[in-house]
Amino acid sequence: MSSLDVDGLRGRLEEERVRLLNAARYLHQDHAGSMVEELGEIWGGAADNHPGDMATVTYDRELDQGLEEGVQETVMRIDAALARIANGTYGSCEVCGRPIVPGRLEAIPWATRCIDDAKR
Repeated sequence: MSSLDVDGLRGRLEEERVRLLNAARYLHQDHAGSMVEELGEIWGGAADNHPGDMATVTYDRELDQGLEEGVQETVMRIDAALARIANGTYGSCEVCGRPIVPGRLEAIPWATRCIDDAKR
């Protein structure tokens, strides 16, 4: 596995982790208040209330929640990859134990399976 640049991949993993955590923080701050606060008088049953306004806010919040969950999952995978680097098992398939080709790790640095096992 001499052609694998573990230090470079560690740096990429750490950078991606920071980027994702910043994105999650932004999403959380973007909708920090309650839906009542965001909708204001629309929520209170004002005569000019439009169901589309409430649907838009609900959709945006659900979308952001899904994105945050995806970020959390990827950060957990990155943390696991960093732990594998630290304990010397990085780059080995968790299923068959064979080396994961460097190109796959370049594309997905937190990959845990070789391409054959990932396809199964």
